Amino acid sequence: MKLRVISLGLTLPIFLFSCVSTKKFKASEAKYAELSSQYASLQSKLEDCQRSLRDTASAFERSRSQSEERVEGLKQNNSTLLNQLKDLSVISNSQAESIKKSLDNIGAKDAYIQDLQSAIARKDSLNMALVMNLKGAIGNLDDKDINIKVEKGVVYIDISDKMLFESGSYEVTPKAKEVLGKVAKVLLNQPDIEFMVEGHTDTNPYRKGVLLDNWDLSVKRATAVTRVLQNDYAIPPAHITAAGRGEYLPIASNDTPEGRATNRRTRIVILPQLDQFFKLLEKKG
Repeated sequence: MKLRVISLGLTLPIFLFSCVSTKKFKASEAKYAELSSQYASLQSKLEDCQRSLRDTASAFERSRSQSEERVEGLKQNNSTLLNQLKDLSVISNSQAESIKKSLDNIGAKDAYIQDLQSAIARKDSLNMALVMNLKGAIGNLDDKDINIKVEKGVVYIDISDKMLFESGSYEVTPKAKEVLGKVAKVLLNQPDIEFMVEGHTDTNPYRKGVLLDNWDLSVKRATAVTRVLQNDYAIPPAHITAAGRGEYLPIASNDTPEGRATNRRTRIVILPQLDQFFKLLEKKG
């Protein structure tokens, strides 16, 4: 009997230690699987960013090479035509000079076009870098709640109303302020950027308190976000425009709950910097 007790006393700690070790091992396995999944997701996003930057660089290089080829071709044509004119005794000196001026004007126009192409390529590169910085700052948020994209040379940041506001409210939630703070940090690093904050609603009628309709609601939500960017994160107010678009610029059908949820959003539009193109036009003039 004593031998059994002694044997049980020796075996029980080993059994308990084995159970504890197995639990720790399984917990470590689960943690490792979770970290592996997060690493794979981050690696995929990094590859997407690198691929986008490579595509932009390749497109810019092709555009630059084509422009240089056109300029070189025009120079050669100009030189050939002028040499031919020297041999034509039927053309007077004044006529030859007039033709030379016309050819020079063609060359100037081509140089002007090349300047415009370079400005556009530079703007596209800056937009792509801005999008990458915004996505990196915001992190791994659900694309249904926040979406950053470039369309026709303009950067758009769409944030769903469920992230920013309580239902039927235009007061920004504390969680939303954290997200807006990350966006503001990137915008502050681009001191020349100007942007518009747009409020959007679905088609469901709205009237609450002093608000008359969806126009009012969309404007109040836009100004609420604007005040957070200005007061909490020191975005210069001269760089911000607040606008309400009501229900009149939907991006999905209002016939379904999902579509209406998509349409209820606040959009930050990075406004194109047209001054560089105006300067080119002035230079041309």
